[in-house]
Amino acid sequence: MVGQNKKRDCTMNKILIIDDDRELCALIKRSVLSENIEANFCNTGKEGLQKLKETEYQLVILDVMMPGMDGFETLEQIRKENSLPILMFTSKNDSISKVRGLRAGADDYLTKPFDMDELIARIVSLIRRYTRFNQQDGTAQQLVFDGLQIDLENRSITTGNGTFELPPKEFDLLLYCVKNQGRILTKQQIYEKVWGEEYFYDDSNIMAIISRLRKKLEADPSKPKYIQTIKGIGYRFNKEV
Repeated sequence: MVGQNKKRDCTMNKILIIDDDRELCALIKRSVLSENIEANFCNTGKEGLQKLKETEYQLVILDVMMPGMDGFETLEQIRKENSLPILMFTSKNDSISKVRGLRAGADDYLTKPFDMDELIARIVSLIRRYTRFNQQDGTAQQLVFDGLQIDLENRSITTGNGTFELPPKEFDLLLYCVKNQGRILTKQQIYEKVWGEEYFYDDSNIMAIISRLRKKLEADPSKPKYIQTIKGIGYRFNKEV
């Protein structure tokens, strides 16, 4: 992954803003300093891709509407080489752009105009989840959520229903969703990552494993708390747990 081997500043997280609104970029840059976050910005997708090759960032803010290479094209290029969280700016009531961005790999979106406090809260949340799953020392052996503990070494889970050692596909699917907590994953993304094969629109394997996992994870499988169904798109591991 691009940027993963670059020396990281341990005292300050760094984000990249890609937006052709220079005044907005400058405002965000000033605003995030209160959270000990440094921001760089650029005004074209092409320039943003170059900055990602030169510097390690913990998050990208990406506007959909830009001249030349638009936000969707830029997002697709970023996702070819980088897994860092991406928050997209969309126009008000533009549901098509939201769905398209989420399908292409965006982690979250915010419609313009927005409240700056809400933007900062989302930035902090996305960075926290990203750094949690990208620890440099590799010491984390357990992941703990609300009512769920995942043992990475023993490939098992502990819930209110008991402790279960998961079969390989169940564990791999759960861990993939967990590592992308809050991000909507398409069935194609899940299948190609967990099975390592090209996706042929056969959802039966995914649905069967999700069903088995929910029986082990959930107090009420019919109202899932952890792996949520996003109708028409795929699944998401609940960002609130």
